[in-house]
Amino acid sequence: MDARAPSRYGEVYAAWKADPVGFWGDQAAAIDWITPPETIFDPGQGAYGRWFVGGVCNTCFNAVDRHAAARPDQAAIIYDSPVTGTQRRISYAALKEEVATFAAVLQDLGVGKGDRVIVYMPMVPEAAVAMLACARIGAIHSVVFGGFAAKELATRIDDCHPKVIVSASCGIEGSKVIAYKPLLDGAIDLSMAKPEACIILQRPQAEASLVPGRDHDWAGLVAHARAAGRQADCVPVAATDPLYVLYTSGTTGKPKGVVRDNGGHMVALAWSMANLYGMRPGDVFWAASDVGWVVGHSYIVYAPLIAGVTSILYEGKPVGTPDPGAYWRVIAEHGVNALFTAPTAFRAIKKEDPKADHLKRYTLPTFRTLFLAGERADPDTVVWAETILGVPVIDHWWQTETGWCIVGNPVGLGALTVKPGSPTVPMPGYDVRIVDEAGHDLPANTMGSIVVKLPLPPGAFPTLWQQDERFRESYLAQFPGFYSTSDAGFVDDDGYLYIMGRTDDIINVAGHRLSTGGMEEVLSSHPDVAECAVIGMADQLKGEVPCGFVVLKAGVNKRPDEVEKELVALVREKIGPVAAFKLAIAVSRLPKTRSGKILRGTMKKIADGGEWSMPATIDDPAVLAEIAEALKDRR
Repeated sequence: MDARAPSRYGEVYAAWKADPVGFWGDQAAAIDWITPPETIFDPGQGAYGRWFVGGVCNTCFNAVDRHAAARPDQAAIIYDSPVTGTQRRISYAALKEEVATFAAVLQDLGVGKGDRVIVYMPMVPEAAVAMLACARIGAIHSVVFGGFAAKELATRIDDCHPKVIVSASCGIEGSKVIAYKPLLDGAIDLSMAKPEACIILQRPQAEASLVPGRDHDWAGLVAHARAAGRQADCVPVAATDPLYVLYTSGTTGKPKGVVRDNGGHMVALAWSMANLYGMRPGDVFWAASDVGWVVGHSYIVYAPLIAGVTSILYEGKPVGTPDPGAYWRVIAEHGVNALFTAPTAFRAIKKEDPKADHLKRYTLPTFRTLFLAGERADPDTVVWAETILGVPVIDHWWQTETGWCIVGNPVGLGALTVKPGSPTVPMPGYDVRIVDEAGHDLPANTMGSIVVKLPLPPGAFPTLWQQDERFRESYLAQFPGFYSTSDAGFVDDDGYLYIMGRTDDIINVAGHRLSTGGMEEVLSSHPDVAECAVIGMADQLKGEVPCGFVVLKAGVNKRPDEVEKELVALVREKIGPVAAFKLAIAVSRLPKTRSGKILRGTMKKIADGGEWSMPATIDDPAVLAEIAEALKDRR
């Protein structure tokens, strides 16, 4: 697509708005259906309606089988692991064989349509194989990021009741080998719901001991299935049946399992690959994320394969594996056409190599576009990336709940003018509004809550796993007729959206949404802590990092700095390294309103060095000066 050509965005968005049902009915032609949907949209089903009702399909068939027939020798997945010195090219034909065999392994362990399978894996091809194998037989996968601690994994086991857990002996983070099996065993010990079986991929970096009667070796099971000629066929499922459950950060308590259906998910992702990302069959797409996050689900595994594109699966970091030229090497070696990553990655590269000297070692003739998402792309990073790469840098915004882009710049339709700091404009399916607390529309350039008019488009979640009422309360109740994104921002005179921050207690650490409430629960569990507050503090590299303020109990004999170190270790143990929790500060008291509410918003403004005013409801104004003093030299 010539970036200078006039964009078709205006006419396409207008066509959707004029006839949403007809628009998505037309897009459904990109998917191979076993039985075409009887009704494109049924407003009477679910909380806000359901898409492609009566349709019967299989996601694995669309992602693998049809391409194994049409382009068998094309690479479906290219695995690149600088941390193990391994590269592997898996054709569509080979992927079909691996997926069908592993799906038979799952069936032999009793997994069937509607059963749940937890996938607790590092960034290896077997993670994608496990996901696709579940889709093949109609099982519902729930991928849990390998960086989560045993307690976090246990809460997900108890919520989705998996019949089988698929894991690996270890993951590799930079130069550090992280044993997964002790975490898995600990999680199963903590959980009430026990899996019937675990399948363990043994990696040479750290082999795991297996529990007799429960644990099975991946390689052994696959070899046995191959010897028996076992391959599973694609199982027909309803378009509205769940494909997966993905847990997103919420406040303390029961986790929120975002449900993704089969039919709408495929239709939306197929549309996005062609029209948003400008990808065509045979292109090479790299989402530098993790399969444990929604980006990994949508744009490492499902969307590229549904579109007949080659997907890069990268086990490494933007810097340190081995240097800040890691991304340039992957793009050059594998002929990547588009990269999708978080701004954090480019901030890390910029910090280590501000003049982009490592880029001079490579030529990138195939590289067309850099896409950023997961957190706000600060203008400095966008301009730096554009300058060194000489390609469009496209920010876009979406959420775990939506599964694909809400607001973006549709390269495939002809790129619109980039405004650094804005992810641009709504995609078809999303009627985005800025409203006040009463739900009234606000004028341009006025900050408010960002909401989306119902119904949500195909691909977005229809509910939370076994929590329909919580789904309504969390997302639909505050602004009737709208989905609340829990983000705040404004729209400028040209209709470009600007996202300025969260409206709840979720902070964005290097593209990972994490709950400050969950961290406060961990801090409060320490025997020396009386009360605490966690805020998201602005960080040049990660976007935000958590900072915990704690008030110690009277009579504690330890030095405050000893307790602070214990608290950092505790959060790392209970939530995991992904939380990036490195700063706990002991203070004598916390700022509160007269009704006892902790003034976290004001604390955050002080920590970020921004302008703040004295809250009218504060109990004792002097405490804010104490917070500012405590923060000195602690960042």
